[in-house]
Amino acid sequence: MLDVPENDEKWRLTVVEARRDDVGRGIVRVDPETLRQIGASPGDVLEIEGRSKTVAKAMPTFKEERGQQIIQLDGVARTNAGLTLGQKASIKKVAHAVARRVVVAPMGAGALHEDEIDHTARRLDGLAVKTGDRVRIALFGGNHRDFHIVRTEPDGPVIIHPDTLLTLESVRGGAASQASAATEDIVTYDDLGGMEREVARIREMIELPLTHPEIFERLGMTPPKGVLLHGLPGCGKTLLARAVAHEADAAFIYVSGPEIIQKFYGESEAQLRKIFDDARKRAPCIIFFDEIDAVAPKRDRVEGEVEKRVVAQLLALMDGLKSRGDVIVMAATNRPNSIDPALRRPGRFDREIAIGIPNEHARREILQIYARGMPLAEGVDLADLAATTHGFTGADLNALCREAAMAALRRQLPELSLASGPVPYEALMTMEVKMSDFLEGLSEVAPSGLREVAVEVPNVRWEDVGGLESVKETLLETIAWPLSQPALFEKIGLQPPRGILLYGPPGNGKTLLVKALATQSNLNFISVKGPELLSKYIGESEQGVRELFARARHAAPCIIFLDEVDALAPKRGLDGRSPVTDRVVSQLLTELDGVEALKDVWVIAATNRLDIIDDALLRPGRLDFHLEVGKPDYDARTAILKVHLSKKPIDDRINRAALAEVTDGMSAAEIRFLCDRAALNALRRVFPASGAESFDTGALRVEQRDFDEALASQASSSPPYVPQPTAVIM
Repeated sequence: MLDVPENDEKWRLTVVEARRDDVGRGIVRVDPETLRQIGASPGDVLEIEGRSKTVAKAMPTFKEERGQQIIQLDGVARTNAGLTLGQKASIKKVAHAVARRVVVAPMGAGALHEDEIDHTARRLDGLAVKTGDRVRIALFGGNHRDFHIVRTEPDGPVIIHPDTLLTLESVRGGAASQASAATEDIVTYDDLGGMEREVARIREMIELPLTHPEIFERLGMTPPKGVLLHGLPGCGKTLLARAVAHEADAAFIYVSGPEIIQKFYGESEAQLRKIFDDARKRAPCIIFFDEIDAVAPKRDRVEGEVEKRVVAQLLALMDGLKSRGDVIVMAATNRPNSIDPALRRPGRFDREIAIGIPNEHARREILQIYARGMPLAEGVDLADLAATTHGFTGADLNALCREAAMAALRRQLPELSLASGPVPYEALMTMEVKMSDFLEGLSEVAPSGLREVAVEVPNVRWEDVGGLESVKETLLETIAWPLSQPALFEKIGLQPPRGILLYGPPGNGKTLLVKALATQSNLNFISVKGPELLSKYIGESEQGVRELFARARHAAPCIIFLDEVDALAPKRGLDGRSPVTDRVVSQLLTELDGVEALKDVWVIAATNRLDIIDDALLRPGRLDFHLEVGKPDYDARTAILKVHLSKKPIDDRINRAALAEVTDGMSAAEIRFLCDRAALNALRRVFPASGAESFDTGALRVEQRDFDEALASQASSSPPYVPQPTAVIM
């Protein structure tokens, strides 16, 4: 039953977030039945009332959201109506007119040039507005620009039309001056992608106590005092804090950690007291300490007295005798273990929220946000970009969109007449960002959160790996199945394996198999060469192992590939072995099955020296499966030849079955080298002796004589290998 006051034309509905695709379109979605009862149809103008009023075009909700008495508003519409999520909004149908003239004032730093007015007018076309509204235009490159509606002709709700005269008013005068006085860039939940879980926890801990303190009083609870956000740089900690402050309609005091520290005795503590006093006066208020590890490091590890006094002052302010009122402290850091432990107990920072690296779904949402104002070409597939940007944080994806925009600009710059003044609107409209621009941007942007370890985005698929069908099947069962069907494993009580060991002679595709698995399973892939973790300094090797697994947990789902694991984890206690490797083995064992569980992190190791690996690493619960990747048999050699010959201009008379026979005993790497050497022989045969720059490539064919010559000159490069007897262990 709808919440409708008797004899009242207004319907009261609960405010929820808008769908991602609706943000910035100037529409609200309401149940079709509600629209029918208030006499409205899709496209009509509705007045939405909270603490203030705004207008927007009505659209029906989607089928799965009907019957819930909700209204879907984006962040700008909620700001205009003075509403927050969960509040009740009154709606009614209102009459509207086509605007003859609309006066707008740019908000924020920097005035709008007169030559940009045409572009702005076209972006506002079709919006329903009223005097006092704030409107947002998505700009090229993922940015936006806000405008204040100073007045409209006629007055009241209007719709901007292509014939509407749009006039800019200077921000120095009239209502525009008042608008620009509070023109800080608002951040709403619409600007956050893939953070539904974090937003839900933040709302119940911060937004609810600030907006409804009576709930906590009734339950006899003390509202939370502080929240610590921690995660890798660029994951959106500061953006989340700004969004919460705006959505909760609270004052926001931003404090950069290092700015607290002063050179004179007592000034640092006084600066902290002033911040908290200011927050009490502006309550409800959120104090946000960015990089709090610089303000409150562990007191037992710092030598300076200033830092110790600052920590003590912060502790006193957070839980002193005086009540804080409705002031909440938020802090962010990417080094949570460097903060003084006294701050991390309940009663100070009551809750700690880890913000990890976004997964594929989150990356797609973030790309939609940053690409919202970009003129994307028809072939741009954001879903495909999200699937290939493994390990990218929100800041990295923002940089990717910016680099793609710059690549599009460089590509179209020769066509723009920059010397003749501002670029005409028609020329601007021809600019677009193509998929090739995004691919060029990918070469410029690296995943910042995982630069300390070698995170690769493999481009190898199962069809690129010839043979090894049984090994492929086992890898899929042990990694892809638990990832795609976790509920099934939980139901039958089966613990997914933690690790897999691939062993066998060199050159038979162990590394290639793991790369193909990472690609096919859509997993992050961290490749570590065994010796690179070893350091001559005491403790650094073990620290490298700890950081490796910590990064993998942040990047989950993730595969850690330990290549040449025999160099990293040889048998302990052997004469002549360095004690460093003994400690590394112990640290590796602890990470594999220690107290801190590995969730959605798999370890795959590869070696051709199974006999020297520490036995403790090989037991079930660590490297559970031992899979031999031996030299290929006839069928495998046929598949390998098919993979490598498919990329070369091969003469039709070549007998591939005979090639598979004569390559008996060769490794996969040797077969590939044979194909490459035959291709080189063919190139040498047709390449002119004079070294001319051009020649007829149409006649280039790899013939049987090229393979015969390659076979005659190639010697086996594989050392003798005796496989160790071992069973497949689960």
